[in-house]
Amino acid sequence: MFDMMKMMGKVKEMQSKMKEAQDKLEYIQETGEAGAGMVKATVNGKKQVISIEIDEALMSKEDKETVQDLTVAAINNALDKADISAKEEIRKSTEGIMPNIPGMDLGNMF
Repeated sequence: MFDMMKMMGKVKEMQSKMKEAQDKLEYIQETGEAGAGMVKATVNGKKQVISIEIDEALMSKEDKETVQDLTVAAINNALDKADISAKEEIRKSTEGIMPNIPGMDLGNMF
C-alpha cells in the first residue's frame, strides 16, 4: 500500500538535497575558449561570468568586431560546460532519493 508519510519524508529530503546542490553551483567553474585560446571566459554553475581574458594580440582598433565575436563564443562555450557540470552535480546530490522515473530529469530544473 502507498505510504503517504514516507513519500512526504522523501519529498522533504529531496528539497533539502536540491537546496544543497543549488548552493554548490556557485563553486563550479568552467572556462570556454574561442579563437584558439585567444579569448577565454570563465563562468560558474549559476551561469554568471566570472572573468574574461583577451590575448593582447587582439587589442587593436581594427580587431574590435573579432574580439566581440570571440568573447561571445567563449562565454557561450563556458556556459555550455557549466550547464553540463551543474546537471551532473544535481544528479549526484539527488541520486537514490527519489525513484528513477523514466522521463523525469531533475537536472533540467535549473
